[in-house]
Formats: sequence, structure tokens, C-alpha cells
Amino acid sequence: MSGDIACSRPRDWVDNAVRLIEADARRSADTHLLRYPLPSAWADRHDVALYLKDETTHITGSLKHRLARSLFLYALCNGWIGEGTTVIEASSGSTAVSEAYFAALLGVPFIAVMPRSTSSTKVSLIESQGGRCHFVDSAAQVYAEAERLAQQTGGHYLDQFTNAERATDWRGNNNIAESIFEQMMQESHPVPDWIVVGAGTGGTSATIGRYLRYRRHATRLCVVDPENSAFFPAYEQGCLDIETGMSSRIEGIGRPRVEPSFQPGVVDRMITVPDSASVAAAQHVSRVLGRRVGPSTGTNVWGAFGLLAEMVAARRGGSVVTLIADSDDRYADTYFSDEWLASQRLYPSASAAKLSEFESTGSWS
Repeated sequence: MSGDIACSRPRDWVDNAVRLIEADARRSADTHLLRYPLPSAWADRHDVALYLKDETTHITGSLKHRLARSLFLYALCNGWIGEGTTVIEASSGSTAVSEAYFAALLGVPFIAVMPRSTSSTKVSLIESQGGRCHFVDSAAQVYAEAERLAQQTGGHYLDQFTNAERATDWRGNNNIAESIFEQMMQESHPVPDWIVVGAGTGGTSATIGRYLRYRRHATRLCVVDPENSAFFPAYEQGCLDIETGMSSRIEGIGRPRVEPSFQPGVVDRMITVPDSASVAAAQHVSRVLGRRVGPSTGTNVWGAFGLLAEMVAARRGGSVVTLIADSDDRYADTYFSDEWLASQRLYPSASAAKLSEFESTGSWS
């Protein structure tokens, strides 16, 4: 994959590395925008529509592919990554999988720092992309250990939680916000009432929120947040130093502290979603689409359904857009396992009943 990198000067190597990343992006078609099949009995009557931006079609299977590409380009163009630089990240999930892919593309070593309790499935996914996993005893240690490894190896710590909001060009350049609006152009409601996303690093919500303001769209941004996350209380109280001391149980979103990339000033509304509701919605959407989606997609859709119900109650037509962040191939033995859910005291049945009622009546208690 990296055999065509052979340049004599440092700048030549970086130029070629940027070319490889740009070429990889051009070989990939844009991700699909799917119209979610709301029940025609009330969706047509109220003229509302829900769209899902399917980020699973990236080559590494998740929304984090965009982030990884941006972080590598940001580091390359700042002179932080050169030939042979060891690249390091604090991540045990989709970000690390995507970053390992780009490191292999450029032929540089990649190390993902993660808790020792990380599942073997996640470790295997990172290693399958050529990455190496480095373990610490607790999740709180990953940041400092990633910085230590970068100093020890003379490498570069990508630091997704700090750099996510600044690495992406929020003015356009085919970012996710620009892509959504281009794909919505021929729809009956081309300017969505709402775009709904979760926050892990905060980079996606920052990009979308800034783009909405820059383009002067009437669309509002709603961020959905799982249990144990610091983002919602920080937003509600206007205090960014809140820490919950607990990890999110919904993979990819929610943090025990407010990460530097989270920009509350560009968020119009936040909604907290119970973890059991996220699981129920992921399972529900999986049945409707005929393929499984990850738990953060469930969080997104739960929030989107609530907003659609408000529009129906107000007799206001319009559209809502949210994301399919990743697929179930990373969660078959967790969020889609009754035994695992019971061990985590996650019981989605009550939330599943609410979802069924919503799709049959359009009401949302």
C-alpha cells in the first residue's frame, strides 16, 4: 500500500503523502443520503421527511474516516508528520481504525493507546489496518500516555479531542455539511429544519454548526448526548469544566469531560438520550433498513424522531437529517446481544414500544 513512497527530500515526501490522501479521497464516491421510510399514513399527511447520511460507506466503515483524513492532512501541512514519523492516538474505536488505515497508506508506524479492558474485536480491527495497540490500566490515562509515547519516539500525537474542530475546513471543501446540502438540493424540503448529530470529539458538530452560520442557512443543529456524558450538563449550565467521572456506554459519543473540540456556541439545542433508548433505536432502525447500524446511530435517530414529532404536532412540514455513524460489525457481541445487554443492565423493551407507537401514530410522549 505504501510502496510508491520513495522521495529524497522531506518536503517531497510530504507533498507525496498529501497527494496519496487526496487521491484516496477522489477514488471514493461521496457517502449516500438515504430517505428513511417513515410511515406514509402520517408522513405524507404532515409533509415531513427524515434522511440518514450513511457514513458506513467510507472504506474504513465509519464517520471517523473523515476525521482521520483531516487530522493527517492537518499534521502533514503543519510539518508535524514526516517520513518515518510514529503517529499516535488516544483511541480504542473507529477513529483508531481509520487512522491506522491512513498511516499504512503513507507507510508510517501507528500506535493506538487504549484501556486494557478494550475488547479483542476492537483490537483486531485496528491491527487489521496495520496499527499497533498500546494498553493502559484506565481510560483516564490514555491522554498522558499518548503524549509520553510521542515524546519517547519523537513521533506525533494526533490528539483527536483537541484538533478535530480545527483540522476540518468548515467553510466547505467537501466536508460533511456541504455534502448534505448538495445532496438535499432536489428534495421537497432542501434546507433541513434540523441536523442531528452526537458528540464524541465535538468535531462534527463544530463543522456543521459553523457551516450553517457561514452559509446563513435557517437549519438548526441539535446535538444528542448519552448518559454519563459531560457535554449536555456543560451546555445547559454554560460551564465547560464539568466532569462526570464516568464513561459513556454508547460507543463513539459522550465523554466524561468536555473535550476541547466541542463548541457549544454553534449548537442550537441539546437532547439527552437514555442508553436503553439508543440501543432500542439502533435495533429498530436495523430492522427497518434490513441491515444493522451502530448504537450512536440509535442515539441520533431517537433525537431525530423527537424533533419530527414536534413538527407533526405543530403541523409544520420540513425535513430532518442525521447520520448513520457506523455499522454493527463492531457490536455484534455487545449491543445486539441480549446477554451482554443484561450484563450492562440495559433493557431496551420499553423504548422499543415507544418507537413502535411513534411510527404508527406520529406521537411522541
